Amino acid sequence: MSKRSTHRPEFKAKVAMEAISGRKTIQEMAADHAIELRNAAHLSVRPIQVSQWKWQLLDGASELFTRGMKSMDKDEGQAKEAELFQQIGRLQMELEWLKKKSQLL
Repeated sequence: MSKRSTHRPEFKAKVAMEAISGRKTIQEMAADHAIELRNAAHLSVRPIQVSQWKWQLLDGASELFTRGMKSMDKDEGQAKEAELFQQIGRLQMELEWLKKKSQLL
């Protein structure tokens, strides 16, 4: 039983970028990188992997441009959350005050 090999994200990105450029076929790139890796770490690259990495890069590219918007949404969410916690604390204090006053009557 062979050990499943894992490739570093930097390597996957490099191969995916090459695949998007279209200078070589996916089979040629897989063969080139398989030779390169075989000399270094006994890893291999299959054409299907190259194709998958290419589509993962294309699918995830839009997220690169929405990260800034997500952080703004997160900051707004945290501010809203803090405001709500303040309101909850204030309401709890009012409730306790009303409970004490109702017992006195």
